[in-house]
Amino acid sequence: MNTLIAVSIAPVGVGEELSKHVAEVVKVIRESGLPNKTYSMFTEIEGEWDAVMAVVKRATFVLAEKGIRTEVVLKADIRPGVSNMMEGKIDRLNEALEEKPAEQKPASVEDRIRTTLQRVGRK
Repeated sequence: MNTLIAVSIAPVGVGEELSKHVAEVVKVIRESGLPNKTYSMFTEIEGEWDAVMAVVKRATFVLAEKGIRTEVVLKADIRPGVSNMMEGKIDRLNEALEEKPAEQKPASVEDRIRTTLQRVGRK
């Protein structure tokens, strides 16, 4: 079953700068061969459920096996029969952003007066 996950795997208690540890996690994800993209706070991975979860487990344990307390935040979108969700969702969003509602002309002075009078109970 195709799955798109957003996962954040981070060490806890290793200081303020986490990039060295996060790089180890991301390396495991990138070497998995599954489609993935890393952003500032999450990495997205797409593939079959079992394959994605196996990558999450390996990426988590790269830190945990070193004795580092590890926090995992995961969000999953499971859509039977749909693939390429990572790109498709962004494509659909960009298409929606390009659709602009019809421009409305500003109300005339007469229309604004009429609206105001209706609000105060006059016609």
